[in-house]
Amino acid sequence: MSSTTETAAPGTRGGGQPRSGHGRRIVAALAVTQTIGYGVLYYAFSVFLAPMARDLHATNAQIAAALTLSILIAALCAPLVGRRLDARGGRGLMTAGSILGTAAVLAWSRVESLWQLYAVFAAMGIACAMVLYESAFAVIVSWFDGPVRAGALLALTVVAGFASSIFLPLTGLLVEWYGWRQALVVLALIYGVAAIPLHALVLRRRIHTKHEPATAEQRAGIVKSATRRRPFWLLVLAFTANGGAAAVMAVLLITYLIHLGHSPVLAATLAGLLGVLSVTGRLLTTGLQRRLPAALIAAAIFALQGVSVLLLPLVGHTVQGAIGCVLGFGLGFGIASITLPHLLVGRYGTAAYASLSGRIAAFSVTDKALAPLGAVALAQAVGYVWVMGAVAAACMIAALALVAYHRV
Repeated sequence: MSSTTETAAPGTRGGGQPRSGHGRRIVAALAVTQTIGYGVLYYAFSVFLAPMARDLHATNAQIAAALTLSILIAALCAPLVGRRLDARGGRGLMTAGSILGTAAVLAWSRVESLWQLYAVFAAMGIACAMVLYESAFAVIVSWFDGPVRAGALLALTVVAGFASSIFLPLTGLLVEWYGWRQALVVLALIYGVAAIPLHALVLRRRIHTKHEPATAEQRAGIVKSATRRRPFWLLVLAFTANGGAAAVMAVLLITYLIHLGHSPVLAATLAGLLGVLSVTGRLLTTGLQRRLPAALIAAAIFALQGVSVLLLPLVGHTVQGAIGCVLGFGLGFGIASITLPHLLVGRYGTAAYASLSGRIAAFSVTDKALAPLGAVALAQAVGYVWVMGAVAAACMIAALALVAYHRV
């Protein structure tokens, strides 16, 4: 192994099966870093929106554009990050990304103008591509086999699913106590102290003793073959459509429930159920994958989301109707993150997993950034009913794409 490639984990059994002890440490470390990473690098932004707009003499839309820029940069970086993960593993990349993310949040606390804010968030987008779910999943996929892998992914996403529940109130308290600039310094220190050493000291790359690691040419061949065939593009279509639908509902659900006549408190409470329901959906999906094809499970849940959103304008005026529709949509809110790795590994193996995942992320993450903007424009032009119709159509497209994927 060359000196430029990260060291492999000691303590593998014959045949390359790693000892479970270090595997559990990897999952635990990533669960911590993903929870803090999403909390600091993504969810906390909404708390800072109003005070930043006031101090920087900018509109909310101008400030919000920084987060959109960050997501788009992350999408652009995803394919390159994926190739790097396949070639070198996650240790060095995620450690460097943690350092960059910490520095970006510290720089964020010092911005005095919009152009500085945008520059900081461009750097933060690069960091997000290096340290968040796509990279963490690649580490887990390369370390674990079979059913153990599904359990590891589930454990990671269940814990990280509480990032918003932890960091939205925590950030609100920090802003109230110290102001937004000092609150960012505290968050940067929390992230840096946790993520940098955990990524540097715990992550390892697994040695497969039964066969040689795939060469760059072999990985490139896998990617080239996959991207020339229909199944890969069905996955792109399914997870891009569903990702955009989920992003629109995450942004507009509270506003639309208020538009339907519900109080802001009830609307926020129902929207808050999405995070809890995402955990429920992941548990349900992982359990069903032992008996049913993963693509068909996800297709059924995506279709349920589409029906729920389509019914929301019709029955959402009542509390019971709104609750039912939110429950139906929320069950599918987080299943894409654990279904896509299962499908990619099942068809293409693990050698080029991160490269293929990165290519899909380039489409799906871009849609997550742009779809809410399009939805807001559509709502202003023709009303929320058409937005709900578009979201329902996207969910149905995702479901049909996965059914077609299962058949080829």
